[in-house]
Amino acid sequence: MTRPLLPLTARSRGEAHRAATPLELFFDLCFVVAVAQAGAELVHAIAEGHAGSGIANYAMVFFAIWWAWMNFSWFASAYDNDDVLYRVVTLVQIAGVLILAAGVSRAFEEHDFLVVYLGYLVMRLALAFQWTRAARHATDPGERTMCHRYAGGVLLCQVGWLGLLLAPEPARPWVFLVMALAELAVPLYAERASTSAWHAHHIAERYGLFTIIVLGETVAAATVAVKSGIVENDALDELLPIAAGGLLLVFAAWWVYFVVPAHDRLTSSRQAFLWGYGHYLILMSAAAIGAGLEIAVEQAVGEAHVSTLSASAAVTIPSALFLLLVWLLHARYFKVGTAQQLVLPVAALAILMCSFAGRWAVLAAGLVAAAAVATGVALTARNPATRGAGA
Repeated sequence: MTRPLLPLTARSRGEAHRAATPLELFFDLCFVVAVAQAGAELVHAIAEGHAGSGIANYAMVFFAIWWAWMNFSWFASAYDNDDVLYRVVTLVQIAGVLILAAGVSRAFEEHDFLVVYLGYLVMRLALAFQWTRAARHATDPGERTMCHRYAGGVLLCQVGWLGLLLAPEPARPWVFLVMALAELAVPLYAERASTSAWHAHHIAERYGLFTIIVLGETVAAATVAVKSGIVENDALDELLPIAAGGLLLVFAAWWVYFVVPAHDRLTSSRQAFLWGYGHYLILMSAAAIGAGLEIAVEQAVGEAHVSTLSASAAVTIPSALFLLLVWLLHARYFKVGTAQQLVLPVAALAILMCSFAGRWAVLAAGLVAAAAVATGVALTARNPATRGAGA
């Protein structure tokens, strides 16, 4: 039964049995709708030979999706009281991401970011309201200042983002860069007054669940592409290596990400900020693997205007980036010895080299990723001091 209005006060960092709520899971699923739209437009842009503008637009749109998701997740970890008003404001944020998703096509095809901006504005205004509400119920002056800084920073950034609509097109990437840095600076500034009461286990679970959903969307997008290629072009022989390699890449990505407990790294705000911000590239590369697999399929059946090397790189580059970033931000802290430390960086380099393997590039990359996981498992078995099950 939904609870009536309650004070929006900070939860305990030591709270036992903290887990993601059904509302948070619903939130994630709706956000992945926008991720899927961005991925589909990236595929179309690269397939039509507009890789540069497609990648730039993808980075901008994905930042809006990820940043809104991340800010909600950390706020919820500290303040979620699950009352009626909290639920309604969260549903407003979900509506905002669906508005954003509806504008993704226009952003890519016409460079018109108005609908994307409006969707982002809805999400951010709702979050600013939540921070204002938390400030009203805060009993500690430092916490109240932190909440007001968050709310004010979020609102000021929305004014700055108008530059993406008003600036001439060549200047927009620079506007995006400046405003992205401004957004990233808000939490750093706000939490100088006080540290929000985020829960390490809860945050690790939230990021893990979103990563799972993004990888699942990657599998779904690649499956649809392979099915279409087989049905429309009768190209089973050409697509089977791509399907097999893509599946191995996604399986390996899941294994590598979850092999060690992420919450053990979240012992301070400094570590948490670095870990949380780094997931922009981790999640973007995870989603881009699916887009790359779609491009590889379209190129194999002659529907994409790109070379075999370019289509292969669309898969291998995000795959290698994912492995390298997971190692850099997380996995390397749990490795013992040079051999274990080198598994993921070497695998990432080898996957990049697979780009030159022609029509077998994706399968070769998948086999390399699987071999990296197997090597990690073997090295872990030889060293009981290592936490995790490989890679």
